[in-house]
Amino acid sequence: MEGFVQPVELQDRGVRLVPLALAHEDGLRAAAADGELWNLRVTSVPEPHETRAYIETALQMRAMGQRFAFAVTDAASGAVLGCTSYHDILPAVKRLEIGYTWYARRCQRTHVNTTAKLLMMRHAFEALGCHVVGWRTDNFNFASQRAIERLGARKDGVIRGHALRRDGTIRDTVMYSLTQGEWPEVKAQLLYLLDKPR
Repeated sequence: MEGFVQPVELQDRGVRLVPLALAHEDGLRAAAADGELWNLRVTSVPEPHETRAYIETALQMRAMGQRFAFAVTDAASGAVLGCTSYHDILPAVKRLEIGYTWYARRCQRTHVNTTAKLLMMRHAFEALGCHVVGWRTDNFNFASQRAIERLGARKDGVIRGHALRRDGTIRDTVMYSLTQGEWPEVKAQLLYLLDKPR
């Protein structure tokens, strides 16, 4: 089952997801600087001097089949808008999670995240044949929880004392999932939200 997630570019509505590479270092650093996102204790955004190591770690995890990171870019200019990943990839049960997601402040509360998630879910369910797509987030990251729920995912529960935050405190993790059977309705709703006049 090696290589369950193969390198692929996904594009729609001016948003392009491309496999994360060292060439994205400057763009990723600039995206994180828009809002100084590394100061948020409930996210995993790299500090400027950690950007290269962040990419190298993602590439190592890709080589081990554990994570496949994408640079989220503007399709027209190629500018890096943020980062998102498939992770906790379980080929034997056809399950993966979507996470390690963050965007430059200017892209937050725009169509970028919804489009990126639509592309990733469509690829997971329709190309990879996944049975389940999951998400996890910090119990205090309420914005992330709302965003995941807006995507149509269902809350599975909370794993207490699950992981370390960057500040050394221990977090509870809120788990969500979406099944193959739920995907058609969720896809229709996301397309409706993206297409309706703003």
